[in-house]
Amino acid sequence: MKPKESALVFGCASVILSYPEDGFTQDLESARGGLERLGRSQAKASLSSVLEWLSEMEVAQAAANYVETFDLQKKRSLHLTYYLYGDTRERGMALSSLMEAYKASGFTLGQGELPDFLPALLELAAASPLGREALSNHRVAMTLLHDELRKAKSPYEMAIAAVLNVVGGTSKTERATALQIKSRGPLYETVGLEPYVPQQAKVEKVEIR
Repeated sequence: MKPKESALVFGCASVILSYPEDGFTQDLESARGGLERLGRSQAKASLSSVLEWLSEMEVAQAAANYVETFDLQKKRSLHLTYYLYGDTRERGMALSSLMEAYKASGFTLGQGELPDFLPALLELAAASPLGREALSNHRVAMTLLHDELRKAKSPYEMAIAAVLNVVGGTSKTERATALQIKSRGPLYETVGLEPYVPQQAKVEKVEIR
């Protein structure tokens, strides 16, 4: 897929995977317009399906579904470093490393927002090759998230499938890592993540052109 088409997929997926709030209906329309500029592909078909599903709901209903899907289940977290590192010091280091990709690309994060939050990382990937590399480096986490969403029969799994379709599926080694993480569960450690949490500013919305 060409870079411009990949950017459209990432931008549309970011909209779909963002919390539904005021303006969400307009954001979905913008995403729909972006998808119309894509050629036929599995990624386009997957995103179009979940987009239509979301469009059939009121914003409040979509928001409640979002919270139930992602916020109440750690196995379906949109914070990608959690899958590999859980709540450990290594996760803090991974977050700090991710922040470098944002800074190098001229992006900043909102107060208290973590750089591994998938919608934000997708926005970065839509605008920057460094962002796409960072996103690709989290294929294992996205595969685990996709598997959990599919198990829950959530249409959101199609959005993750579309992203994986563009960045490429997991290798045998990565799949083995994913299976190991599934079997052992998340890691825990009595350390804080505060030193690695970004302290200011905001990731700007990617305009879907």
